Amino acid sequence: MEAIKIQHLIGRCTDYFQANCYTGHRISRYISLWKHGIIPFMKAKGIDTYTPAIGAEFIETCHYHGSIRPQEREKIRSVQVLDDMMTLGLIRKRCYTPVFHSLDGEIGQEMEKLITRLSNLRRGKTTINDYRLYLSEFLYHLTSTGITRVKEISERHILSFISSHPTSKVNIVSALRVLFRFWEQEHILEGGFNNFFDTYKIRRPERLPSFYQPEDIAAIENSISRSSGVGKRNYAMVLLASRLGLRASDIANLRFDNIDWEKNVITLAMRKTRKIIELPLLAEVGNAIIDYLRHGRPESGLNSLFLSSRAPYASATKACVCAAISHITNQSGVRTDGKHHGPHSLRHSLAGVMLNAGTTLPVISEVLGHESTQTTMLYLKIDILSLLKCALPVPAVPDDFYLQRGGVFYE
Repeated sequence: MEAIKIQHLIGRCTDYFQANCYTGHRISRYISLWKHGIIPFMKAKGIDTYTPAIGAEFIETCHYHGSIRPQEREKIRSVQVLDDMMTLGLIRKRCYTPVFHSLDGEIGQEMEKLITRLSNLRRGKTTINDYRLYLSEFLYHLTSTGITRVKEISERHILSFISSHPTSKVNIVSALRVLFRFWEQEHILEGGFNNFFDTYKIRRPERLPSFYQPEDIAAIENSISRSSGVGKRNYAMVLLASRLGLRASDIANLRFDNIDWEKNVITLAMRKTRKIIELPLLAEVGNAIIDYLRHGRPESGLNSLFLSSRAPYASATKACVCAAISHITNQSGVRTDGKHHGPHSLRHSLAGVMLNAGTTLPVISEVLGHESTQTTMLYLKIDILSLLKCALPVPAVPDDFYLQRGGVFYE
C-alpha cells in the first residue's frame, strides 16, 4: 500500500465528514486529536507520509502499563479513521463486533457442515450468525482444553463450556443440541448425547411479562422532549411500540413503502415471524412520523424511515431502538423496579390494555403478529381483572381444627 502525505489524508477525512453531515464540533475535535496525536509523533520520526504501520506504532504509545486510559481512546479512534479512509475510502461507524473464531480443524469442518445445512434450509442471516458465534466459541473452548477430534468430546466438556459462559446459556444449549443431533443424523458421531440434552434443563424462574399501567405509558410518552430531531424520532418510535405493539426490530426496519398514507395503514413483514401484518396508522402515530420526517430526519437517500442520531447517518438498528426507549423510560419518572423497560414492555402493556377492554385472544394475536394464539396466552398472566373472576372462595376453617389435641400445636 502506497504511503500518503498526512495532511492530504486528513483533508480527505475532513471532506468526508462534511459530506456526511458531521457536526462542526466533531470535525474540530478530530482535527485537534490529529494535531496533538499522530502529527507530532510523525514529526518526531522525521516523516510526513502516513501508512497503517505508522498508525499501529502510534497506537502502541497510547497504552499505559498494558491498559488504555480513557483520554487515549479518542486518539486511537482518530488513527482508525485515517486507516479507514486510506484503505476503504470511507469511515466506518464505531460498533461492537462479536469475536468469531475460525471453524478450523476436524471439529470446525464438521461444524461448517451444519452451517451449510442451515443455509440450505434458508434460515435467516441472524440465526446463522448466532449459530456460527456459539459454535466458534465452543470450538475455542474445546481447543483450549486439548480436544481436537469430534469423538473426544464428552458431556464434561459441554457442561464446562455452558457453565463458563456468562450469558445466553439457553441459546447455547439449543445450538449445541442441534449440532449433536445433526452429527448423529450424518453419522459423524454415534449417539450418546440425546439423553443428555433431553434431561439437561436450565432452570428459569416463572416470571410475569413486564408491563405498565396506561397512566405510566402516558407519562413515558409525555416525558419525551420533541424540540430536537432525535426527540422527534424517539417519540415516533415510542408510539409505534406503545400504540401499535411493534417489536424493536420491526420499528428499526420500517421503510417508506411500508406506509400507505392514503389508506392510513402500515403493512410490513415482521422480522421475527415473517408474518405479514396490516395495522391502522393512528392519527397520533402518523403525525409523530410526519413531524420527524419534516423537521427532524437528516437529509439522506436511504429508504429507512428512522436514521441514526450521529453522522455518518445510517439506518436505525434494533439496538438503537432498544437503547432509546430504555433511556426514555428510565428518565420518565415511572417506577421500573423489577421490570424490563424496553420496547417489549410497551408491547406487553398494549396487550394488557386490549385484554382489559375485552378483546379476544385471536384479535390480539393478529395485532401483535403472533404465529398462534398459544403465544398470546402468555398475556393472560397479566389480566388481573379476569384472573380475579376465576378465584375460588377459601372455605372457612372450623374451630375444632385449632382446638384438636387441646390446641397444643397452635399456642
